[in-house]
Order: sequence, then structure tokens, then C-alpha cells
Amino acid sequence: MAAPWRDVVRDAAAVREAAAAAVDAALLAGVLMRTGEQPHASDVVNYAPFTLLPSAVPRALFEQAYAVQQDFNLLVDAISQNKEFLEQTLASTIKVDDFTARLFRIYVQVLEEGLAQTVFLGINRSDYMFDCGLDGTAALRQIEINTIAASFGGLTSRTADVHGLVLKVLGKAEEASHLLPNNPAKGLALGIAKAWELYGSQRAVVMFLVEEIQRNIFDQRCVENELWSRNIRVIRRRFRDVFEQGSLDASRRLYMDGQEVAVVYYREGYVPQNYDQQNWEARLLLERSRAVKCPDIATQLAGTKKVQQELSRPGTLEKLLPGRPEAVARMRATFAGLYSLDEGEEGDRIAATAIADPDRFVLKPQREGGGNNLYGEELRQVLEKIKDSPERTSYILMDKIKPQPALNYLLRAHSPLQVSECISELGIFGVYVRQGQQLVLNQAAGHLLRTKAIEHADGGVAAGVAVLDTPYLV
Repeated sequence: MAAPWRDVVRDAAAVREAAAAAVDAALLAGVLMRTGEQPHASDVVNYAPFTLLPSAVPRALFEQAYAVQQDFNLLVDAISQNKEFLEQTLASTIKVDDFTARLFRIYVQVLEEGLAQTVFLGINRSDYMFDCGLDGTAALRQIEINTIAASFGGLTSRTADVHGLVLKVLGKAEEASHLLPNNPAKGLALGIAKAWELYGSQRAVVMFLVEEIQRNIFDQRCVENELWSRNIRVIRRRFRDVFEQGSLDASRRLYMDGQEVAVVYYREGYVPQNYDQQNWEARLLLERSRAVKCPDIATQLAGTKKVQQELSRPGTLEKLLPGRPEAVARMRATFAGLYSLDEGEEGDRIAATAIADPDRFVLKPQREGGGNNLYGEELRQVLEKIKDSPERTSYILMDKIKPQPALNYLLRAHSPLQVSECISELGIFGVYVRQGQQLVLNQAAGHLLRTKAIEHADGGVAAGVAVLDTPYLV
């Protein structure tokens, strides 16, 4: 892959000047996070970490990722409506993974009671890396689909302007003019607004369900402010607030402090640490309600790693999306090798292969939020320990993707300015809205590029490993 900034990277004086301008530009543009020391305070903030230079991304692969996003939206929506598929696919996982099992129990309970919700909103992000083949050509390979709390659509809406300024400071105004406009916050808000409108009550509010510690609040505020600009009222509440103040009326309308809630937008609830017994009860209350949940629990289950692995089996996509061979082909072209560790001969063989050659694979648990995957020696040790136990069915194996590194500077508050070998991950945001059986909105809503130094195997921006970036198409 072309390295467009090779001349700049080695010019220490130019880099120092550009970095100083970049940090001020990020603060000016609102590329902000609260600090680790004071995560509840917005009067002490710093810039969110980002690359000094935009990273080269092959134009053909970038366009391929956008072109397939509506297909993945359709697929996630189809899975969420297919009880038989979810039951069969997750049968082994829910025996050994308590978190997935508890989500699944709520899912079944709500279905048995009968869904009150008639409008469905999906906001997902499909993440990819660029796998470099032996001949040097890069291929787009899907890492995962995030179907709950897919973040950084707000801050990445502001990052391209920062990189544009950096390129101008470095005397590359022509290159700066080629950076793409990108505003996922607007696209995500469009989906939320459509769901709010279809819910059908002008007085009802949108509720952001948020974590106890909200360092990434400005990312959420970008989406929130887009809703306020449409005169849609937004409230922010935690699971604890829902447990203490949430209620349903006879029609299963959801009320918080006397306010009817039209849409619940989850920025919380994707890892076991988000739940205690009260929070599980709050989640059940939300799921039983008529409010539009983003995501509803079926859509959260559609994003599990076990479902991802099952989708790679021959014939599965065709069953889920009958009569759409072109969509199936587009999606399958992005799949990396995925392997089941279910009990039986196939799982035994794959486990043995991975133990013998751990550097070929990534071991993935059923978790979101970055920093959970296992590689190399750690992968081998864990598999050795669980290879004869049902516990191994709570993981899947995936081929390890080998991207081509490039030099860049990762700007972090209070960190030295030093060049790093880096690799990037491209995410495409997707939004869809369904009313009953009719899909009324389905689109790609923007992109997110995250970059990290090659010594870090796993982890996103919120996990403190990757940084925000902007694609420079080559």
C-alpha cells in the first residue's frame, strides 16, 4: 500500500510544529474526552487520542466496505427476527456463557409475553482490516459487527477537519482537499429521529441509556445535539435510574419520571460488568416496553461472535436472506476464516490446529468493547486448559489478519511524540428502521478509522489502545 507521507514522517521539526497545531485544532473542533482522573467532570477535559497524519486506505476496499453495509443491515435485521436460528446457533454457548444466557432468557421471556414494540431501530458498525496477501495485494476482511453501543460516530465526525489542517501546515493543501467529509453523528441521529417519529408521540422523549462513568460523553453529545436541533427531547439515564423510576402503563408504554420514552438508545449494557441484579431487572423492564430499543435484545444477540461464526458456514446466508444472491456474495467476499469450537470432532480438530500453530489465529469470547481477544502464547495456554471442557464452546476461532504496517505518530495527552509502526481498522456505520415488516430506512451512515501501534494486538479507542484517524484514499 502506498505510504503518502514518507517525506514528512522523518522531518522532526515539521512534525513538532504540525503536532502542536493538531492538538489545538482537536481541542477547537471538540475532539474531546473527559480525563481518567476526573471521569465525571466536563470542566476538566483533554483531546481524544488521534493520529498526526491521516492513514492510507485503498480506495477500492473503502468503497467495497460502504457498498456491503446495507446488506449487513438487512442481515442483522433478518437474524433478529429468526428465533429458530438464534436458538440453534446459541444453544451450546448459553450452556457455558452466563452473560449470553441471561440475555437469551430475557429474549425468550419477552417473545412469550408478546412483543409490544412495533418499530425497530438498528445502529451497527461493521469493522474491517486490510489483509495483506503474499503478493502484496490487500483484501477487505470483516472483524466483527457491533450491534450495541457502537461508538465514536460523533468524534470521528470532527476528526477529518483536524487532519485537513495538519496537511495544510505541512504544505499539502492539495492532499488536504481530497479528505472525505464524514458525519456519522448526523446519520445515527437520522435513524433515531425516524424511529421517534414512527413511535407516534410528539411529547415522548429519546432516552440515552448511559454508563456510570462517562468519559466518552462528547461523542454521545454530538448525536444528542443533532436530535435537539430537530426539537426532539433527549434525557440521559442509567440502569439504576430505570430500576428506581421506570414504569410501564397498561399498554406497556415506558415512563421515566413521568415522561413517556419513545426510543431507548443503549450506550451501555454490552459487557457483564454493566449488570448487577437490579440492572438485569431494569433491562427486562425496558425490553418488555413498547419503546423502540436500539438495539432490542434480539439484535444484541445477533451481534454475538457465535452468530458471526455460524454465518460463515456454507448455505447459512442463503437461508437467512433468500432470493438475494448478490447481497450474499458481497458479504461473503469480506469474511475471514471462522471456526467453531463446539464439542465434537470438528471442534477437537480446530482446537488442536490452533494449539499447534497459535500465531495463525485469534481466539474470541462472546464480548464487545475491545481488549477481550487472545493471541499467540496466551491463546495456546487458554486452549490447552479448556480444550476438553465445554467451556471452549463460549469462544470462536478466527484466522489472524495480517495488515501492512505504516509509520505514523499517535497523539495522546501527556505522551512523548514518537513515530510508531501502525495498523488501521475501518468501521462503517449502518442505520436501519423497520415498522412491522416494512423496512423504511436502510443506509450506511459514515465511517470510523482507528489506528494502533503494531505491538498492541487488541483494543479500541475507549480501551486506550487505538486512536482516531481519517482515511486518505489511495
